[in-house]
Amino acid sequence: MSKTYKIALDKLPELYAQTAENRNLYLPIRRGGTLNFEAWHKDAAVDLYGLKTANTPKDLFLPQSEDLYTIKMDGTNIEVFAREFFDKPFAIFGIKACDIEAIKVLDNIYLSKQPVDMFYKARRDNAVLISLACNEPKNACFCHAFGLDAGNPGGDVTTWINGDNLYIQGQTDKGSAYVEEMSGLLEAADFGDLSGLQANIRETAQNLPYAKLPLDKGFTSEDMMAMFNSEQWGSFHRACIGCGTCTYSCPTCSCYDIKDHDGGDCKGVTRFRCWDSCMYPDFTLMAHGNNRLTQKERFRQRFMHKLMYHPMNYEGQFGCVGCGRCINKCPVSLNIVKIIKSLAEVKEDANA
Repeated sequence: MSKTYKIALDKLPELYAQTAENRNLYLPIRRGGTLNFEAWHKDAAVDLYGLKTANTPKDLFLPQSEDLYTIKMDGTNIEVFAREFFDKPFAIFGIKACDIEAIKVLDNIYLSKQPVDMFYKARRDNAVLISLACNEPKNACFCHAFGLDAGNPGGDVTTWINGDNLYIQGQTDKGSAYVEEMSGLLEAADFGDLSGLQANIRETAQNLPYAKLPLDKGFTSEDMMAMFNSEQWGSFHRACIGCGTCTYSCPTCSCYDIKDHDGGDCKGVTRFRCWDSCMYPDFTLMAHGNNRLTQKERFRQRFMHKLMYHPMNYEGQFGCVGCGRCINKCPVSLNIVKIIKSLAEVKEDANA
């Protein structure tokens, strides 16, 4: 086990300042009543006690919009200017277990198969992920159902707030290098001091309303087709208004569109990509039309992907991490928990 250190909570501003000397630092910052990861500055309203941010750390790896390259035209002369890959080191401090797992999901999507996404890879290579254990998971959380440990969230560095101290432990080579860099501010600690805290966090997570969802990775292709053809999709989708809130608040949704913008001068075109949603009728729209014409089909696609297609393609890893943001944000109270429960019934009936 890696060495454990601690720092008094009232000295955290010093830790932030030293961290920011060599990299950009992002922390949960409360502004206008909303908690989000934002760039740290000495007057920032840092809040490490908020459960989770409104938006997800995904924004720092897959921005809502980013330029890919620009084509300049001068008569018959054409030049292509590719955007340089991200090359600035940064740290994200305070990521919870669900969002750490979500980044692993994105890593599988963008990095595990060739060709890798070089824009995403550049940001991942430059990032240090500093997680923070959830001292008090809430009712909408269900990361435990997906096998995540809110008391030991992982990342490059793991931290815990216990009493008047923040405990710190490096988990990877990158994380251990960061801890060594901060060693002048840290003092040695006993990891055993955290045993009671971790036990309380795990007990809370295990007893939340959605903690024991009927999730099963041992499904077959027959199970998949039974769920795909289930008549329940006909009733599931009726309340859905196709707003896309669930996809934009989700830490693992990875779909994007690629578009061109001419700037209005007709002398150049910038190609960029931006987030898109499988819940929209023009998603994957092509010259011949769209392969999912109804809201029912689009609704089904989202949840089948999270619960079946993704785990079938990535060694059992679900495309949902139980963060609960979709539960909190859906304007018509549709969410993946209801789908999980209903589809478990479909599988049980199919195998009866």
